[in-house]
Amino acid sequence: MKHLTLFKWLTVLTCLVMFLATFGGGIVTKTESGLGCGNEWPLCNGKLVPAHTVASLIEYSHRAVSALAGMLSIASFLAFLRFGKQRRDLQLFSFLTLVFVIIQGIMGAFAVVFSQSSAVMALHFGFALIAFASSLMMALGIRQEARYGGLERLNKYPRVSKGFRNLVWFSTIYTYMVVYTGAFVSHTSSAGGCSGFPLCNGQIVPELSGGVAVAFAHRLAAASLVIVIAILGHFAYRKHPDNRELRTLGVLSVILILMQVVIGMCMMWTMSRPEVYMFVALAHMLDIAILFGVLTYMSFLVYKLYRPVNRL
Repeated sequence: MKHLTLFKWLTVLTCLVMFLATFGGGIVTKTESGLGCGNEWPLCNGKLVPAHTVASLIEYSHRAVSALAGMLSIASFLAFLRFGKQRRDLQLFSFLTLVFVIIQGIMGAFAVVFSQSSAVMALHFGFALIAFASSLMMALGIRQEARYGGLERLNKYPRVSKGFRNLVWFSTIYTYMVVYTGAFVSHTSSAGGCSGFPLCNGQIVPELSGGVAVAFAHRLAAASLVIVIAILGHFAYRKHPDNRELRTLGVLSVILILMQVVIGMCMMWTMSRPEVYMFVALAHMLDIAILFGVLTYMSFLVYKLYRPVNRL
């Protein structure tokens, strides 16, 4: 592949800025700074450079980082379109990065100018997460191109079963669904609907209404995700002794989901201390973003390993 060094730096920078944009969106939500620039876009309270209030700085900084992410995604897409024709997979990831950056940018602008429902706003973080995962796939793909010379390295690994491939794909899709329920909790301000852990308001099954129902549904979804990831980690490690990469990803997935459980418990315990709770909530978002990235990479890997590389 031509200009490999340039590709490496461009994709790493794109992935880093995409992560900052995704993380910044979480900060905007947790600090309730979404209207820090009023109901205006792209101006902020009628100005190109806003007044230095905390809310306006947070919102305007997020806009600036998101704009930079958009420009880098355009550059990455054009670079792969021109010089990366032998890696159709990386062209696809660059295209997905660009598309979902545009979608989440439009949604962000509409959320400022027009009132949006919580269900729609929850998708904003989900689309940003897909954009980040796609940019991560670009960065990892170029790194492997430089180190191993492309996908030929996968020929040394045994093929994976259809059942394991489907398990990885299901785990990835279900993780995204659980992320959506978590975003919905944030955008409906339902985090306090379930106090205490493991019980919800002192009950195994609380009265399911309003914010309590939303928070409890997310807890159930998150608990079942722990089981799904544990099963995935087990099969990745025990059934693939000759594939160190799959085994490592399986173990990492289990570690990340267990960290998510601990962070979730800490959220319940720090809810009465807003200055601490915000950082714990951001760690919660950071951990699930990394987990989704790992699962996305696993999904691509098992797709390639289900059939010989030269047939793809």
